[in-house]
Amino acid sequence: MYYYLILLLQGYCIYHMYKNRIPYYWIFLILFLPVVGCIIYLITQVYNKRDAEKITSEITTIINPTKKIKDLENKLEFSETYQNRIDLADAFLETKDYSNAIKHYKETLKDKSQNNFYSITQLIKAYAGIQDFENVIFYAEKIKDHSEFKKSRSQYYYGMALKQLNKTEEAEFNLKAIDIRYSFYEERLALAKFLLEIKKETEAKDVLNEIFNESKHMTKTNKRLYRSTISEVQKLLKELN
Repeated sequence: MYYYLILLLQGYCIYHMYKNRIPYYWIFLILFLPVVGCIIYLITQVYNKRDAEKITSEITTIINPTKKIKDLENKLEFSETYQNRIDLADAFLETKDYSNAIKHYKETLKDKSQNNFYSITQLIKAYAGIQDFENVIFYAEKIKDHSEFKKSRSQYYYGMALKQLNKTEEAEFNLKAIDIRYSFYEERLALAKFLLEIKKETEAKDVLNEIFNESKHMTKTNKRLYRSTISEVQKLLKELN
């Protein structure tokens, strides 16, 4: 039993390491000093009191990835409420089961007593996940005048869908809306690539330079999270100079 607990702990640490893009050298400490290495990793890279419940939940998900969904399905079957269906749809979206997520989000839209802004934003994300650009645009246009839509990730998905359907001017307008300092790093990289595609090299370089300069002031956590994005930004800047 003790042996399996150690394996479980190592599994969680490695899972967390890859998920959060933490430097690979930690894996040697986790594998070769199983107990001590995992404890050091948890203390320095993971743990604080507010995260304790989340950690427990993530470990449970590793052991049985479908448990959370089954629990939520049972909860919805017992009490078919709007929030229970949203929770289940969110769980499907989290596991990239887009078809089931879409099914349940669309079901919530039938409840006219609810403010369906959240459901629609999640539908936009789910349809973007399966590259159904027509439906991304269809649902985005239902909420594009909402104040919370502006400068949001939903507007980014909308812009990318417009780009895919060759609506270049509309795509540019919506993608530029998410060019906000110290946020949306991956999305702004996509904006820069789009600007390069439409032969706006100067504007693309401006976006790339902003991201690069901001990266110098990132927290250690964000530097880990966006390491590949920053690396790609640097590579593009070298190619453009």
